[in-house]
Amino acid sequence: MYFPTIDISLIIESFPFVLKGLPFTLVISIASFIIGNVLGILLTSIGLLDIPIIKYVIQFYLSFLRGTPALVLLFILYFGLPIQLDPVHAAIICFSLTSSAFLAEIYRGAILGIDFGQWEASKALGLSYWATMKDIVLPQAFRIAIPSLSNVAMDIVKGSSLAAMITVPDIFQKAKIVGGREFDYMTMYVLVAFIYWGICLVINFLQKRLEEKLTYY
Repeated sequence: MYFPTIDISLIIESFPFVLKGLPFTLVISIASFIIGNVLGILLTSIGLLDIPIIKYVIQFYLSFLRGTPALVLLFILYFGLPIQLDPVHAAIICFSLTSSAFLAEIYRGAILGIDFGQWEASKALGLSYWATMKDIVLPQAFRIAIPSLSNVAMDIVKGSSLAAMITVPDIFQKAKIVGGREFDYMTMYVLVAFIYWGICLVINFLQKRLEEKLTYY
């Protein structure tokens, strides 16, 4: 019977090499999260205008991307298009699109949780829909959505490991290289698990600090 073992010396030896993939993981994750937020806010803001045709298009977009595995979309973008995208660009586009669908629903829920009197007061002051959204509604919605936003950020970080499937040299791809060379994938997967966990701990820390800061405003 096979009993998996963890080679501590291999972890220590290969740690610097695996960390060389960290910039790719962070660039893909941060860019995807930022773009996903911008798209999510736009989709929610436009969808709340309740214009029939646009509303149905947005609903289809959200439904399709929330129901499609990120790996499938990643393969379509990298292997299925008539032009060859750079693997990093393909990964950023993929995770931006998929995260935007979930972020749009998060922002929609947060906006609907704001007292309707805020809208009525803004209308009484003569503010336009977009001015009300930008200056009054979204700042409050952002505060409500912080815990959910951090969850999406963690999901993007963990999901970015799929980029290794299209040759992006991220931390997971680096770990696979060492695992294949040393015939010890278990050790490298454990190492990678702790690296991703560390990144998620940082995100969780930033979430708590942001929540504490906004409590005083």
